Amino acid sequence: MGEMRIAIAGAGSVGRSIAKELAGSGHDVLLIDRDTRAIGVDDLPEVEWLLADACELATLEDARLGDFDVVVAASSDDKVNLVVSLLAKTEFGVGRVIARINEPDNEWLFNETWGVDLAVSPPRLIADLVEGAPEDDPDEEGTLPPLPGAEIAESVLRAASPFAGAAESELSAALPEGVALVAVLGPGGVRPPDPGRNLSVGDTVVFLADPEALGPLEVLLGPVDDAADA
Repeated sequence: MGEMRIAIAGAGSVGRSIAKELAGSGHDVLLIDRDTRAIGVDDLPEVEWLLADACELATLEDARLGDFDVVVAASSDDKVNLVVSLLAKTEFGVGRVIARINEPDNEWLFNETWGVDLAVSPPRLIADLVEGAPEDDPDEEGTLPPLPGAEIAESVLRAASPFAGAAESELSAALPEGVALVAVLGPGGVRPPDPGRNLSVGDTVVFLADPEALGPLEVLLGPVDDAADA
């Protein structure tokens, strides 16, 4: 396959292991992590490091993510991995996006909608090896398991909404603690957040939210839909 440029978000044990393996195979590897404790420059001298938040669009622009052949979202936080995957695919057009699933119940989220080409769930892989891969139950098709620890919620901006016509940064700044804006669905399709872009009437805003934050979110926006039931 030849040498590839590979960016890995998350320099925990999984990210470092992947980086070591790929760099040892002669690939050009960049590790991105905002936690200085995770940075082990001496451990992996052949790997480039970027101390920054991989969920920030500006970070990925600085890293010139569009120049990479593969992006691996390898953090221990599924929400981070989803956002990194979405940004890599939609903003930078990365050809191959691979994401780590930490909570098997979140597996249904890791698909093309979020920019994921290949999702890897170590617990699922091990369980499948022990039990044999379970056959899909056709009766279950179309049902989505709940997302433990976080809910996906969405709200359509009405004309009366205080955020219709406002910049996305105004909405993000007003969100309750435990809520993150992760996507906006408009006439142009799904797009990741852009603080400088204005929201329009009819846009659907999508959030990841701690369950206890759904109440304050509804106070802010009006009734929100649980997208898991949509």
